[in-house]
Amino acid sequence: MEILHKDDGKKGAFYVEQGGKMLAEMTFVWAGERMIIDHTEVSEQLAGKGVGKQMVDRAVQLARDQHFKIMPLCPFAKSVFDKVDDYKDVLF
Repeated sequence: MEILHKDDGKKGAFYVEQGGKMLAEMTFVWAGERMIIDHTEVSEQLAGKGVGKQMVDRAVQLARDQHFKIMPLCPFAKSVFDKVDDYKDVLF
């Protein structure tokens, strides 16, 4: 499943879209050089398939590539960061 990414420099999202329909989305806003993940939503169609974690993983990969930190305010994203020790290097 392809995790897509959009970013206008102030806010953006990682998302999954099929047939023009948004099936999963994790939104963020920028605060300086910090990405703040503020919301995650996955449709029932994709529930339980690990899509939420894949979106968090994509954000972590981007943070490593572009050298910024992530603040997971969204309860789901925070729970993923709490469980995955390998993500601590990008945690703000």
